[in-house]
Amino acid sequence: MSAVQFEVPAVVPADPSANITDLLSERVKETPDRALFAVPDGDGWKDVSAAEFQRQVIALAKGFAAAGIEPGDKVGFIARTTYEWSLVDFGLFYAGAVMVPIYETSSTAQITWCLSDSGAVACMTELPSHAERLAEAAVDLPLLRTTWSMADGALEKLVAAGTDVPDAEIERRRTIANGADIATLIYTSGSTGRPKGCVLTHANFVELSRNSAVALSEVVQVPGASTLLFITTAHVFARFISVLAIHAGVKTGHQPDTSRLLPALGSFKPTFLLAVPRVFEKVYNSAEQKAESGGKGKIFRAAANTAVEHSTRLQEGRRIPLMLKLRFALFDRLVYKTLRAAMGGNVSYAVSGSAPLGARLGHFYHSLGITVLEGYGLTETTAPATVNLPTKSKIGTVGPVLPGVGIRLAEDGEIEVRGINVFREYWHNEAATADAMDDGWFRTGDFGSFDDEGFLTIIGRKKEIIVTAGGKNVSPALLEDAIRANPVVGQVVVVGDQRPFIGALVTLDAEMLPTWLANNGLPADMPLDDCATNAQVRAEVQRAVDEGNKLVSRAESIRKFTILPTQWTEASGHLTPKMSIKRHVILSDYSGAVDELYNVPVKTTNNAVG
Repeated sequence: MSAVQFEVPAVVPADPSANITDLLSERVKETPDRALFAVPDGDGWKDVSAAEFQRQVIALAKGFAAAGIEPGDKVGFIARTTYEWSLVDFGLFYAGAVMVPIYETSSTAQITWCLSDSGAVACMTELPSHAERLAEAAVDLPLLRTTWSMADGALEKLVAAGTDVPDAEIERRRTIANGADIATLIYTSGSTGRPKGCVLTHANFVELSRNSAVALSEVVQVPGASTLLFITTAHVFARFISVLAIHAGVKTGHQPDTSRLLPALGSFKPTFLLAVPRVFEKVYNSAEQKAESGGKGKIFRAAANTAVEHSTRLQEGRRIPLMLKLRFALFDRLVYKTLRAAMGGNVSYAVSGSAPLGARLGHFYHSLGITVLEGYGLTETTAPATVNLPTKSKIGTVGPVLPGVGIRLAEDGEIEVRGINVFREYWHNEAATADAMDDGWFRTGDFGSFDDEGFLTIIGRKKEIIVTAGGKNVSPALLEDAIRANPVVGQVVVVGDQRPFIGALVTLDAEMLPTWLANNGLPADMPLDDCATNAQVRAEVQRAVDEGNKLVSRAESIRKFTILPTQWTEASGHLTPKMSIKRHVILSDYSGAVDELYNVPVKTTNNAVG
């Protein structure tokens, strides 16, 4: 296969002298009174203007300076997704420091690794549980000289301690870094081994923000643009959007507790959302099971099928028959309107990343009036490399390349990226950096394909490709994403490397199970062990597998599966903080279950192992 390449020139001239603090400084000069954030205030929200945010940032930066933090120092931060996250982020930028964000769910060992490898001299925590884990880690961190706990009033104490630091000192520190300098050190989530520190520069954020704001102007530069963040800001996806929002003047709210997400959406009323596919799946599945509980499951499913058909015809430029128009109008009043209201009523766009969404869900949300802009990127590409645009979108793809970015497919189909978003290096790891680059292009480790219009489709991870004993190459992601869309399925891992056929390990969704069980005449409190062997549950998982198998050839289809009476979580070590499966850990921990799949010969397709 010859290499395929798409490259789009930057639409904003590069400024090598700029750093991330300039984005806030420019925003304040342009619109000092515009609400840049909103913080919870009783049942509502209280706006924080651009000028007020900058004032708080400078006051905190003075506190960091007074505490002995020097320009270039690495400072760890363990916290949930809140307003204070961005305040600390920009406080450190203004102090000239480099943040090392750590997932708030990280274990003591993970905290120790990130802080020791980065050489952090200080670390701030939000909750008492974070402080406890940091205290355990600190025993093995001789360079860590300062720790702060927000639960003990650290922010207020820092601000009070910094009152004598002159403004000129913060302005000096703020302007030291240029575009080529390190802005942050983000550790990969470790789905394929020990996390590596990605050095992301100020230019990565500045140039990508400026160019993305133009490409996504209908999303972020419209009057009243606002977003409610709930996915972790320790991950590059939400971190980049946080910086982009400051540059573009988007009002940002935060809700770290996803169990309170719907009330927050209802009161905040964002115009666009940022989410991972699992969130879109959960919203859909919850709505379906709620309809089922109220005796309206049949209506919901008919509405969903109508939505998908309507959106598919629109995308393909086909005529909408009169009966479909009438059905769509009816369901808009009965179903779609209610779902729109549940998300606040104002959401026009949703940006999805970190895993494939699936065309069916994309078309479903599109019919609600929400255009899901699916994108693709990695920590090493400062989040987005491609994204569907309001003006150029195709459901089922991850969109065209962004301005300032180039993507090519290597001979074997691996996606390679270069441009304004590509990281500088892996921290203290020259060998890994050299291995990741191909003549100036970053090897993503993902397989993909382009259509004639330059829309990229992700096929799967290179390291995850399964080669069966018969020599068939199978990408597990396509099957796994389709099966996981079923409400009873929690996670799924497709197996079969060097085996005679494809199989799967399945876990159940503990959140969705009680409602599904009740809707199907079973005890809502049925123990997980019993659910795993229950005939109705197994039949539902079989239906999910059958749906997934429709997407692949018979040789690639799942012939047997087993339901494990367990939950894979981040705490169990089987999921990353962004809820991706740690395939190598699961295959190791459940090797016995995999062997069991192949112990009994299979004669028919899609047997459910009992």
